[in-house]
Amino acid sequence: RMGKTANPVTIKTFLPSDQKVGEMTVAQYLARLASEAVSIINAEDYGRAIYDLALRRALIQIGEDMVNIAYDAPLDMPPQAQIEDTERRLFDLAENGRYDGGFQSFNDAVALAVDMAGAAFERDGHLSGISTGIHSLDSKMGGLQRSDLIVLAGRPGMGKTSLATNIAWNIAASYEPEVQPDGSFKAKNGGVVGFYSLEMSSEQLATRIMSEQTEVSSSKIRRGDITEHEFEKLVGFSQTMQKVPLFIDQTGGISIAQLSARARRLKRQRGLDCLVVDYIQLMTGSGKSGENRVQEITQITTGLKALGKELNVPIIALSQLSRQVESRDD
Repeated sequence: RMGKTANPVTIKTFLPSDQKVGEMTVAQYLARLASEAVSIINAEDYGRAIYDLALRRALIQIGEDMVNIAYDAPLDMPPQAQIEDTERRLFDLAENGRYDGGFQSFNDAVALAVDMAGAAFERDGHLSGISTGIHSLDSKMGGLQRSDLIVLAGRPGMGKTSLATNIAWNIAASYEPEVQPDGSFKAKNGGVVGFYSLEMSSEQLATRIMSEQTEVSSSKIRRGDITEHEFEKLVGFSQTMQKVPLFIDQTGGISIAQLSARARRLKRQRGLDCLVVDYIQLMTGSGKSGENRVQEITQITTGLKALGKELNVPIIALSQLSRQVESRDD
């Protein structure tokens, strides 16, 4: 109540000096209390030691589960599925300090919602999600929301890839990081983009983006039939591209397990704010016998949605529609 620090010296002045506490004087008793009290000076080190030991126990549990399942795996569980599950658990442990899912209190969820609203207020355009760079689209969607799976579906030649490359470029080109208290980087605007180009090579995709951004025909670029002014535009744009955090994976026929593993690795090494998959029908399923293509596509789509939630990033997945949709009445 007097606003003084409580220690043996200050407390002693309020106690009778001739009073005994057992066989000790008041001064001896206070000195003993001070010597046996737990100090908060090393509290951070103690907490870190406990946290590290908890991580080690979690690693041991993951390792034991991996070995046990490998020895006695179900017949319908391929090795790739076990690798995918183990890598997912390790990624969750590395990112969040835990590998098991569970309930989250409503209070924590509300805090995250408030943080999202605050970030939207500070972000250019006041969007809660990542801006696509297309204002009419952002006004309808509020940007790309983290953990969302956005499917761009259309017939061949309708411009799905063109829209996806424009969005990917706009996000990567507007990337503006800010340093967090722990020294890591977080996107204030834009973001790091991973682009899975299952149809085109990385060179073809880069040529397409250059053509879209410089307004120089891609066919003219491939033939070398360009003017000096157009060549200067391409050179200038190529220098800009070197600094843009847009990463391309051109592996054809990739499975959802491989895609997930590479996305986790990209997030750990470079960061990740958005994924683009061009396109779903060129991915392969689990390869289980008896599955038809519809079941495989369902499995792939479900896996992409789960990956978006796991990495907390929006995923734009392109999907090819059959030309037969034009013959439908609805």
